[in-house]
Amino acid sequence: MEKDQQEHSTGDQHNQGGGMGMRGVTRPMAEKQMRDHNKKMHDGDDHNDEEGHDMKMDPEMREKMLHMHHMQTLWVYWMIIILGCWVLFSPLTFDYSIGTVQPSGGRSVWLSLEQRIAFMKWSDIISGALLIFFGWRGLTPNRPVSLWICCFVGIWLTMAPILFWSPSAVAYLNDTMLGALIIALTILIPGMPNMIMYMKMGPKVPPGWSYNPSSWPQRWIMMVLGFVGWIVSRYLAAFQLGYIDSMWDPFFGNQSQQVLNSNMSHSLPISDAGLGAIAYTFEFLMGWMGSPARWRTMPWMVAVFGILVIPLGLVHIFLVISQPVMVGAWCTFCLLAAAIMLPMIPLEVDEVIAMIQFVKKKMKKGEGFWKLFWKGGTIEGGEKDEHAPELMKFPQEPGKVYASSIWGMSFPWTLTVSMLLGVAMVFAPGVFGVPIQDTVADVLHLTGSLVVVVSVICMGEPLRIGRYLNILLGLVAVVAPWFLDGPTVLNITALILGLAVAALAFPLGPKTQNYAGWDEYIK
Repeated sequence: MEKDQQEHSTGDQHNQGGGMGMRGVTRPMAEKQMRDHNKKMHDGDDHNDEEGHDMKMDPEMREKMLHMHHMQTLWVYWMIIILGCWVLFSPLTFDYSIGTVQPSGGRSVWLSLEQRIAFMKWSDIISGALLIFFGWRGLTPNRPVSLWICCFVGIWLTMAPILFWSPSAVAYLNDTMLGALIIALTILIPGMPNMIMYMKMGPKVPPGWSYNPSSWPQRWIMMVLGFVGWIVSRYLAAFQLGYIDSMWDPFFGNQSQQVLNSNMSHSLPISDAGLGAIAYTFEFLMGWMGSPARWRTMPWMVAVFGILVIPLGLVHIFLVISQPVMVGAWCTFCLLAAAIMLPMIPLEVDEVIAMIQFVKKKMKKGEGFWKLFWKGGTIEGGEKDEHAPELMKFPQEPGKVYASSIWGMSFPWTLTVSMLLGVAMVFAPGVFGVPIQDTVADVLHLTGSLVVVVSVICMGEPLRIGRYLNILLGLVAVVAPWFLDGPTVLNITALILGLAVAALAFPLGPKTQNYAGWDEYIK
């Protein structure tokens, strides 16, 4: 047993980032053949040799490895064809004109009911035909364009029910689930198409870093959060699309429906909850994509993932915390969706920083940006071995694996207390009987919510410098209520809370990891 484990570990180390050549291989004999092949091909090479980064893999050897990998993952491409048949015949199997619904709140949309039915029907027929055709082409090795087209069809299937306001719950469920499956089958299970043809060996831990921000323990927590956010957003979208008649809210009752049917929510041409479900779908799936060295092997993917999580995540959070101001109501599941997104920002930013550092270093050596961005590369320095425990040890050592999943974050008591003070600011108007529509309540709701957001994000050590924003927010809480005719007791409470938040923003707190050149910005 120990020998088998050692062989498996050796085979993983000799693959791109710990298993590129093994992606999608599920049969024990196939795994053994692949490990033996890779070990023979890479024996005696140094993973950290900048000049020898091609690992003696000339074009012919890469071609052989590609064909072997394709043979072991052939079931994937047959599944794409089978799912294409399913999608093609779905409009005939499930008549989309039966059991149709209208969006909630009497909302008018950009398509008539007949158009919504027709667009969903033809979307599935065309998508299914494309999957069958390009899935068939994918049965032949070295056809990456066909596989990428299938992937984009999967992305389209995920988005089409939201764009076309699918009038049928069956069509929504069918397309979103099949879309996710097709994305997984094209670029997640077998790995990125044809990456074997240009992949380069190198370190897993970025040079100057004390840990790997792309390790599986670092990513599993993002995938869990993304999946939970997907479920929550799907529930909200189901109400807006009209598939369910009411929203359950354990704290605010019918206020959730007011928020989801508000002018603010209706300002977009599509369901904002549905858009959130799409984003969480991609975040969940992209967490699986790439090797533990994807900060250098797939910069484009890390950049897209970072955009989904950081700027778009911030927009999502700000829209949610503005609900009591713009709508005068609260929505528990909307707050939950934002709360899920919030810790993802500090958890993802370290990987983005490592990717940017890699690209900058390689460009200084004369390499072109776009080639690096799309194909990645190798780099001297760094470490080939992970410091984090293996993810498979989670059932035996959950504490160690969880601790390594939040490397890059620390929890200074100052920021923890600031977060609690921000929560107190949000609830203070209600405690003193100030209506939610009152201006002083709006100010404290927004200020307190932003204090919570800043405090949690700055628990990520690379973003610790952002805690100084709490000084400004604390001063707003100190001064603003006195000009808004709020109750004196509320004004005094806000003054105390604001001064405490401002004072707690000065200490740096602990720094537990190293981030190469980014260390100078942690102050």
